[in-house]
Amino acid sequence: MRLYALCDQELIDRNELSLEEFVALAKANNAEIIQYRNKNADIAFIKQQLIAIRKIYDGFLIVNDAYELIEFCDGVHVGQEDLKAIDEDALKAVKILRSVVKEKLIGISAHNEEEVLLANEMDLNYIGLGAYRDTSTKSNITTILGKELDSIAAKSKHLVAAIGGVKLDDEFNHVTYKVIGSGLL
Repeated sequence: MRLYALCDQELIDRNELSLEEFVALAKANNAEIIQYRNKNADIAFIKQQLIAIRKIYDGFLIVNDAYELIEFCDGVHVGQEDLKAIDEDALKAVKILRSVVKEKLIGISAHNEEEVLLANEMDLNYIGLGAYRDTSTKSNITTILGKELDSIAAKSKHLVAAIGGVKLDDEFNHVTYKVIGSGLL
């Protein structure tokens, strides 16, 4: 199973880690992807962090939400609410996003079978499916998929990354990536 490391600024600050220390942990665990997420900073700070990560990490670098910074990374990940901010119609929102992101990676969050089936109609590279279990890194989780995650993942035509409370030793049959943030710390 492949690792997708979630570098959440709030989480690394809470654990008193530097960006460099988090990236070193991700590399030590063979992370193929690092997603940088910062829900509270301005665009200039996020850009600075992406540049800093790029200097020390050669794998895929994804930015959460800030698609206007796509030139500094390999792709963007957006949640369902972030899609709605682009357009109320999720299909149209992804088309708009693709027009900006072009040939780079696009991933979206999905939380149930309905969202996975809708994502199958979108020009995406992957979906983040979950939450697998409760997690302390997000306070607004309404659905815990548990063991259902794997069977729902089987319905996706895109690569699937298990999200939300995933641990390094979790095993799945239909999931390509395990998204780990706090589990690395």
